[in-house]
Amino acid sequence: MSLEIERKFLLSEFPSALVEEAKLKVLSEQRIEQTYLAIDENQELRVRRIVDLASGEVTYTHTFKLGNGLLREEIEYSISESIYGQVIKAFGFVPLTKNRITAEWNGRVIEIDTYDQIELSVLEVEFDSEEAANTFQAPDWFGKDISSERQYSNKKVWRELQENRVL
Repeated sequence: MSLEIERKFLLSEFPSALVEEAKLKVLSEQRIEQTYLAIDENQELRVRRIVDLASGEVTYTHTFKLGNGLLREEIEYSISESIYGQVIKAFGFVPLTKNRITAEWNGRVIEIDTYDQIELSVLEVEFDSEEAANTFQAPDWFGKDISSERQYSNKKVWRELQENRVL
């Protein structure tokens, strides 16, 4: 199991000016649909359909995460379209959908997720160590640090989608 160390920020608006000034370089953009198969307070099991918007390439993943906040254990691997389709059909859940922009800023890779079903944009930064994460000084444009605020977690938003769906 690998360790995921990341901080999340509540992005108030996309930093278009930084892109124009070449201070933020967009590397890729993906369309992501994700569905949770099992969730509890400390664990999650999900599947994703990921479309690269430049190439049209579609990939599918299965992920297990353990923990909350800054440090989490993670196992992720590819699955086939067929397995993904069977799982989605069997459960009948509404997927959480978002666009993800992966960019380079100040020598660091960042990810910006903009959600469809709710008005929310989140910026994520991954780190090699807990110390690096804790000492990182985010610029003001990143927004509020929400790394330990569960109301912004994907699984909480996804749960709300399932509660609000029409049966």
